[in-house]
Amino acid sequence: MKEVFVKRRFDFNQQCLKYLRYVLNDHFVLVLIFLLGFILYQYSNLLKHFPRNHWPIIAGLAVVSLVLLWLGRVATYLEPADQVFLLTQETGLIAQIKRARWRNFLVWGSFQTLFLLILAPLFLALGLSKLGFVTLLVLMLVAKGTLVLFKSRKLLVAGNLNWEEALAQEQGRKQAILKFYSLFTNVKGISSQTKRRAYLDFLLVALAKKQSKLWSNLYLRAYLRSGDYLALTLRLLLLSLLSLVFVKAGLVALALTLLFNYLLLFQLLALTKHYDYQYLTQLFPLGSDLRKINLKQVLRGILYGLVLLEGIFLLIFAFSWQNLGLLLGISLLLVEVYLPYKLNKLFA
Repeated sequence: MKEVFVKRRFDFNQQCLKYLRYVLNDHFVLVLIFLLGFILYQYSNLLKHFPRNHWPIIAGLAVVSLVLLWLGRVATYLEPADQVFLLTQETGLIAQIKRARWRNFLVWGSFQTLFLLILAPLFLALGLSKLGFVTLLVLMLVAKGTLVLFKSRKLLVAGNLNWEEALAQEQGRKQAILKFYSLFTNVKGISSQTKRRAYLDFLLVALAKKQSKLWSNLYLRAYLRSGDYLALTLRLLLLSLLSLVFVKAGLVALALTLLFNYLLLFQLLALTKHYDYQYLTQLFPLGSDLRKINLKQVLRGILYGLVLLEGIFLLIFAFSWQNLGLLLGISLLLVEVYLPYKLNKLFA
C-alpha cells in the first residue's frame, strides 16, 4: 500500500516538474530576479528607516501569519477508483492519510518557520525579544498542527474513511495546482465545474433574447458560471487595483495594470472553444461570423468595464490625467486592434 502511494506522489511531482519548466522560462525568471531585488531593497529601506507608527507593520505581520497558518492541504493522492478496488484496504488507507497529515505538517510547518525567520528583523524592530520570537515560532507550529487536524477532520469519521470528502478534497487540491500551471501552458487533466451564480443574473437581463445575440448570451453565461473565467478576472483585477494603490511610481503601476489586462484578455480568448464539445450548437442555423461578433462584444464589455474601474482607482489614488489617458489609449488599442486580430486568427 505504501509503495502504491509513493509512486503516485512521485508521478504527480514529475508531472508538476514537467510544467514548471514552462513557468520558469527565461523571461519569467528574469522578471522574478528583478522583483526579488526590488523587494529586498524595499525591505532594507524599511528596516533602516523604521516608521514610528507601528500599527501598519503589526497589521501586515498579522495578516502574513494568518495566511501562513492557512496554507497547505493534506495530499492523500486518493483516486476515484480506490473506492472500488481498495475498499477492502481501508485500514491501510487510513494509515496512509495519517502519514499524509504528518507530512503536510512537516512541509508547510517548515515553510512557515522559514518565512517567519526572514521576517524576524521586523519582529525584533517592533520590540519583541529573541526569546519571545522563538516562543512565537513554537506557538505558530502548534497552531499549524492544530489547523492541519482541523482541516482533515472530515476525512475520517468515527474511525472510518469518509470517501466522498477525501476524494473531493484531493481532486480540488490537484485541480488548484494544475490550474496554476494552465496560466502558462496547456495542461492535461483539468476539469472545470459550472455553477449558477444567481446573484449575477442581473448582468444577463441587459442582453436581449434574440437570434442576433444568441452567442452573446451563451458566452456571457459561460463567463459568469464557469469556475475559471470569473475567478481569473477577479484575481487579475485585484492585482491591477493593488498596483495602482500601492506602487508609487505611476508609470510602473500603469504598466503592471496594462500587463494584467493583456494577460486577462489572452486567457479569456479560451472562450472561443468553450462550446466546441456541445455538438447541438453545430445545428444552429447561424454562421461563424455571428459567433465571432458576439464573442468580441462580450469581451469588449468585460475589458471596458475593468478599465473604467481601474481608471476610477487611478484618479482617486494617483490623480494623474496623463496616466489615465495612457490607460484609456492603450486599452483602446488592446480591445479594438489586438482583440479583432486574435479573433480573426482563431475563427479562420
